[in-house]
Amino acid sequence: MVPFAGWEMAVQYAGLVSEHQAVRRHCGLFDISHMGVLELRGDGVKDALQALVPTDLFRIGPGEACYTVLLNEAGGIRDDLIVYDRGATAGEGETLLLVINAACAASDTAWLRSQLEPQGIQLRDVKGDGVLLALQGPEAPARLESLAHTSLTGLPRFGHRDLELPGIGQAFVARTGYTGEDGFELLLGREAGLALWQRLLAEGVAPCGLGARDSLRLEAAMPLYGQDIDAGTTPLEAGLGWLVHLEMPKPFIGREVLERQSAEGLQQRLVGLELNGRAIPRHDYPVLPADGGAPVGRVTSGGWSPSLERGIALAYVPVELARVGTSLAVEIRGKAEPAQVVKRPFYRR
Repeated sequence: MVPFAGWEMAVQYAGLVSEHQAVRRHCGLFDISHMGVLELRGDGVKDALQALVPTDLFRIGPGEACYTVLLNEAGGIRDDLIVYDRGATAGEGETLLLVINAACAASDTAWLRSQLEPQGIQLRDVKGDGVLLALQGPEAPARLESLAHTSLTGLPRFGHRDLELPGIGQAFVARTGYTGEDGFELLLGREAGLALWQRLLAEGVAPCGLGARDSLRLEAAMPLYGQDIDAGTTPLEAGLGWLVHLEMPKPFIGREVLERQSAEGLQQRLVGLELNGRAIPRHDYPVLPADGGAPVGRVTSGGWSPSLERGIALAYVPVELARVGTSLAVEIRGKAEPAQVVKRPFYRR
């Protein structure tokens, strides 16, 4: 157990590698109750939030969701989040649900209030003392269908719905995750969440901790806020250009910076690195030119890939060194270990 953003979090239960492989081969269960869940409600809520993100929110409708980022004036990333469109309710307007990072929950909430409440948008924490769980892996759909006594084949990736789990309770279920596998994230009340956790573990689903969550998301090349993306990096630099819809004729915070980067080009870019042999890169290790010399970048996330059986890393490097196939090196305990820029994600089912 370790402290994390004000929570006591499990790093591992049976062991990182066994938990990692359980998710890749079968399914695993994560307690992600540290994440923040906010509800935005009111007429024009999507227009109001649109001014804070670079992604066209009108591309999604009720029952759909999208991944996006909150930006600052410099185009840097305040936080990454998922926006769920919950549709409209007569007399109450439209409703959006936001899932935000634990370390940013307080600052995000205060900032969103300052931006949205003057426009008549109501913001509230809908998790409270509830439970947020992630059931991830190729067997996750069958496990959840068995509990719900209903088919989920019609629920697409990033789709969501309310689901009654007999003997457990009501759950908000989204086909989202942070592992590179199929799976679901479920928001439940406290007692229902405890009941679901205990039921799935009793049925043999592996409980998984922060260690496996990190190795799985790294293999899927999903960024970690505070390491791979932060207030000093733009989505274009982070390889998240697919989130930036500059063709959308609407202003948003940081748009001018992203337009300039798009027109003039980038100075740095986040890349994926694979290392040779048994070398394991770690956060903040220097990235070097292949032929030696001064560091050209630093590892933002790194570790051993149980699926690929090699060291992998994310790192920012000058754009001229970001091409797939470029040879580089990572300095590990004073030795330059050969590395190559590879296409992301590292792992894809």
